[in-house]
Amino acid sequence: MNRLNQHKLGKKTVLASILASLLFPALAQEQQQQTTAPEDDNYEVISVTFRGSLVAAADIKRQDTKVTDAITTEDIGKFPSENIAEAIQRIPGVQISNVNGRGSTISVRGLGSQYARTTLNGQTMASADFTSGFRFDIIQTELASLIEVIKSPTADMDSGGLSGTINIDTASPLSFREQKILLSANGQYSEFSPSGDVTPKANFTYIDQFAGNTVGVLLNMGYQQLDDRVDNLWMDRWFVDAQGDVTPRRPRYRRIDRETDRTLFNGTLQWRPTSEFEAKFTAVYAGDDTKQDLNQQVFLFNENQITRLGAAENGVYNQIQINNFTTENNRQLEEKDAKSQAYTLELDYDWNDWAFSSVLHYTAGKALHNEEAAILATVISQATLDISNPSDVVFDVAENLADPALYPAIMPRNEYPNGASRKMDSDETAVQFDATRLLDWHGFTSISAGVKYRKETLEREVYRTDRAAIGDADPADLPSMAEYGYLVTDFLDNQMSIPHSWIAPNIQAYRDALVAEGVTVPTLFAAQSSYSMERQITSAYLMANFETEVFGLALRGNFGGRYEQTKRDVNTYLTGATHPDNEEIKLAIGEITQSYDYNNFLPSANFVLALNDDMQVRLAAAKVLVRPILTSNTQLAPSETSGANSVGSRTYTVNLGQPELKALTANQLDLGWEWYYNPGDSLTVNLFQKDIKNGTVSELVCPAQYNGTALGMAGSECVDASGNIYDITAIYNDSSTLTVKGYEIGWNQGLDDLLPVAGFGLSSNYTRILVDESEGFTLSNSSEQTWNITAYWENEEFSARVALNHRSPYVQDSSDAFFAREGRVVNGRNQVDLLLGWTISDQWSMRFGALNVTGKDEEAYRDEQTRAWQTTSVIGRSYYLGVSFNL
Repeated sequence: MNRLNQHKLGKKTVLASILASLLFPALAQEQQQQTTAPEDDNYEVISVTFRGSLVAAADIKRQDTKVTDAITTEDIGKFPSENIAEAIQRIPGVQISNVNGRGSTISVRGLGSQYARTTLNGQTMASADFTSGFRFDIIQTELASLIEVIKSPTADMDSGGLSGTINIDTASPLSFREQKILLSANGQYSEFSPSGDVTPKANFTYIDQFAGNTVGVLLNMGYQQLDDRVDNLWMDRWFVDAQGDVTPRRPRYRRIDRETDRTLFNGTLQWRPTSEFEAKFTAVYAGDDTKQDLNQQVFLFNENQITRLGAAENGVYNQIQINNFTTENNRQLEEKDAKSQAYTLELDYDWNDWAFSSVLHYTAGKALHNEEAAILATVISQATLDISNPSDVVFDVAENLADPALYPAIMPRNEYPNGASRKMDSDETAVQFDATRLLDWHGFTSISAGVKYRKETLEREVYRTDRAAIGDADPADLPSMAEYGYLVTDFLDNQMSIPHSWIAPNIQAYRDALVAEGVTVPTLFAAQSSYSMERQITSAYLMANFETEVFGLALRGNFGGRYEQTKRDVNTYLTGATHPDNEEIKLAIGEITQSYDYNNFLPSANFVLALNDDMQVRLAAAKVLVRPILTSNTQLAPSETSGANSVGSRTYTVNLGQPELKALTANQLDLGWEWYYNPGDSLTVNLFQKDIKNGTVSELVCPAQYNGTALGMAGSECVDASGNIYDITAIYNDSSTLTVKGYEIGWNQGLDDLLPVAGFGLSSNYTRILVDESEGFTLSNSSEQTWNITAYWENEEFSARVALNHRSPYVQDSSDAFFAREGRVVNGRNQVDLLLGWTISDQWSMRFGALNVTGKDEEAYRDEQTRAWQTTSVIGRSYYLGVSFNL
């Protein structure tokens, strides 16, 4: 076997062995029983325990030249978590954000989810909805064999991760020695499940080898149902007077009942006819079908309806009385169909001291979001509101919100349907070629070079289906709340001194009424909210690896540079007059394409100095970037939506577009010290700094005119002469530099030498982030402090783990959360998770998990200055019981 094969195979088989031993207990036991291994395997056997997984993760971190933290299958497959995001939150510097109570997106080192790049086996995994960032909650944990969070890149990696790259590796069938069949089933229950049902999850994995272990096949299929609910009470908007004092002006109720079906498929075909050649084809599909029943109460306070009670405290009028105000009762049914898929062909060929590899890759994401709503409005004679105690908001309403008599036949608003459909399509095609030459020259061990071409397309289409297109219905033709009303109860788990029940419209009754009326509501294309983008990225890199000595100490690492050229075309519709049948639609009169090209050179260097056999120092420097993010707010293309409001006018939501928005870049530096003093025991400290340029700033503006319509400020609203409201967003690059710096500490410690009972241990980490003050670009979703502690005990038969995850307060803006239109700081939160395991035999095992054991809610306040209560979200606990069987 030549030197290049030994170098590559040693790296791959050690990792494959770790993954195999963690994935499949029976296989690991067979490996332990074998006294010899084939010449080309070089397996390192690690026991299948949680501590074994810590050994594996530490070994990956220690051997890598990059600044990397890893989590192995033991942590994911057997950690108390619903999805990958919740599993990897214990990695230093990683923070998760909840969407409707589930961990869905992650932040790395203080930068939001939009600044991290997610890859699958080193290649792009398309997000189903590219405007919401990569959603980890649609990926079932069984997909991953290893997850790495790469915080400082090498030149051979694609750019796009300003904060870091999260790489999900799937298993390779030739990393295993024999046929394996694995079955697992879970039952899960959420405390506030609307149905009260236990929902199922099942997974099947088949691995086999053929033709003298030269052909391998892996098939993995999974299905999961989830049934949960989240309740939110929040203050949507505020009045701000000339002194800067704020008054609450729009409290909102929101309850979301969700039912989700998830499917997963992962297939790999691997062919290794000789030690010099390998071909591998991987296909991954993840689907998420969610149905949501969303009920809202929106209480609309005009300033002339408010009487402030008492003086402002810390800049807030906490107590107010409101007279004769409008309440909107909104019930909305939503269907969200999200799919992501990826297909990758990898070819590797070794020849003497050369290694050649090529990759063909295609990935696509599709999301279809349909919503239909019935919106009713009525008048409340009087209410008082007191937000002075965040733990007990008082909202005393004169009328009974659950009384159908509150909704007479004639109302200020009684509209169905008010609906929209949004289609998101994205795909990427990539071709890559790399070559590596092994060296033995003045400490250089290899030099690598490569080229890659990526073509990415993103398209958004919006359609509206609104009753307004055919005129209002006769009130006599609409269902009455007395006969068809649907009662919402136990809102917010009966917390706070507020009404906890209300009557809501019955959507099916409105559907039937529309059929009985014999009319058809047209679905119209909303050109002003639709756009597409094509991005072509051509890159080339050169990188050298070295191993040498400095003052008798071993020094290894790499340095290199990557050059990338980006060509971007944004296509939008030119719109003219309002559609004659629907005021929310603008007529398309043409299309326009705006092009913008830019180039970036991205140098990087990584050095690891071994102080002794157990201790090393790490230094890394790089320039990184993230291309402009397409979100609901930062979408490059101009867009506009509008809708009727309950004060007799319309609200226009406008994004002015950012066709020349530049890529965000950062110069970053890492300095780390690592001590691996026992297998699985380690202490690591890492300092880091990022200097970010071209950060984006989002502002609500009120220009003198928009599309020929004169605008001006009326109180806190931007309005035209007819009283229509304009929410206009302008986004631009900040010319200043924002510095983010901090440190991470990780500590893993077995306690066998300290306690009379074996099997106890701790795994912990702490991250502190410091961000410069800035009047322009600011970091959202960034907590100054996060820490995680996992205490465990295990023997050959039983195991127990308790994990405590802490995250300090963090700011969100409207691109991060629906609740953050006018200020939101999410309060610090601790979450406790529990896992109990029982290994019944070599084939059978059981697990019980409890998430959010203490039932901790999510709370938010308006800002650091006022500390006014802003949100309370009740999430609840969830539990699961699972059983696994392997052959």
